Amino acid sequence: MSLSNIRIVLIQTSHPGNIGSTARAMKTMGLSDLCLVNPKMFPDPQATTMSSNANDILDNAKVVDSLQQAVADCHVVIGTSARHLRTLSWDTFDPRHCGEFIGKQVADNKKVALIFGRERTGLTNEELSFCHHLVHIPTNADYSSLNIASAVQILSYECRMGSVDIQQSSHPLDEEVISTKELEGFYQHLEKVLIEVEFLDPENPRYLMPRLRRMYGRIAVTRSELSLLRGMLSAFQGRKFTRREK
Repeated sequence: MSLSNIRIVLIQTSHPGNIGSTARAMKTMGLSDLCLVNPKMFPDPQATTMSSNANDILDNAKVVDSLQQAVADCHVVIGTSARHLRTLSWDTFDPRHCGEFIGKQVADNKKVALIFGRERTGLTNEELSFCHHLVHIPTNADYSSLNIASAVQILSYECRMGSVDIQQSSHPLDEEVISTKELEGFYQHLEKVLIEVEFLDPENPRYLMPRLRRMYGRIAVTRSELSLLRGMLSAFQGRKFTRREK
């Protein structure tokens, strides 16, 4: 079972030393896929110094402009959050259960992204909307500050242990699960159709699309299932729906 299917994504990291420390944390646990979204300073000598000979992780790190690009080929996206969202309930793991869950995903040959936000402010609500699940690291209530690299170390360890604990009898899916990029295309199609049939009011959308994204994000949608869903939406398009008179 390969841990290469686990991608660590850092968003707008301010301190290059945190990038280097993250690379070190990853390498000690056997992870190798690092993606940086708009880092403030990279490459940087401080990142190299703090990596402590995990230079190969830094050399192969991918730098992109957006979270969408970072997770486009991933099947499962998990965001780290220290906040409790009041507007929407969310599937939230603790680190142990997150590692076990990720272990099952990589056993099914799915690519998983673990998203870490900015040092001071974390992930925005828009970025959280791209996540299928959240993970929260419980810390001391009197001193909850946790360095990004430390958070990466904790979750990387749990991912390693979760992968080791997967039973050999587990059976991978018989069909390929679609990527996040393909799922985003479905969401755009779905939103367009819902507006056309007047189920979604674009002037007052409330939380309809975030709730639908959360629902489908919990499901490992396969390629044939995506074709079925897109076919249903296409069948609805162009048809006239009239309200029944009482």
